[in-house]
Amino acid sequence: MKLSFHGQSTIYFEANGKKVIVDPFISGNELSDLNPEDVEVDYIVLTHGHGDHFGDTVDIAKKNNATVVGLAEVADYLSTSQGVENVHPMNIGGKWEFEFGSVKYVQAFHSSSLTNEDGIPAYLGASTGLILEIDGKTIYHCGDTGLFSDMKLIADRHPVDVCFVPIGDNFTMGIDDASYAINEFIQPKITVPIHYNTFPYIEQDPEEFKKLVNKGEVQILKPGEEVKFD
Repeated sequence: MKLSFHGQSTIYFEANGKKVIVDPFISGNELSDLNPEDVEVDYIVLTHGHGDHFGDTVDIAKKNNATVVGLAEVADYLSTSQGVENVHPMNIGGKWEFEFGSVKYVQAFHSSSLTNEDGIPAYLGASTGLILEIDGKTIYHCGDTGLFSDMKLIADRHPVDVCFVPIGDNFTMGIDDASYAINEFIQPKITVPIHYNTFPYIEQDPEEFKKLVNKGEVQILKPGEEVKFD
């Protein structure tokens, strides 16, 4: 399976002949290696509505006639206000089998809104994490979140091969809480730190995070690099 990281919280994978991007924040992201005009996908999966995750969703969806998977509020916003034709609404606790594999939405502790051109924020439901089951691998994309003990319950129910965990602090967990989540609650085979160094508020050294993690392997990926499986 091809599974790659593209800055902030954006990941991309290919499975069963389908191309999928998660949280496509590309325009305005100096750390992204992608050009939204060149992105070709069948599906877009969103953790929540903030601009650094929602990103280029509308343009990519329309250009590719892609299906956007998101919470009900996000799906409604896209279909009623943004002219996106193909949406699949979901909610926390729900799971759906897509052509590429399954998506289950799980809890995260964060907020979710998007400010329009008039400066008015639109409420877009809860913020979430994702459990993706693809090609025999279980991927936990934590989304934006603080530390919470049910991460252990989530991982116990879905033993994690790869965990994408935010370490940027200020808006999400920082290095201390993120390393605690990995060591004590999630214990994945592979951990990839995300959501750091995109803005001054979230500047962090991923090597410091790696030093604190004692469960599994930490892979610090540059934008465009792939997760290395055994």
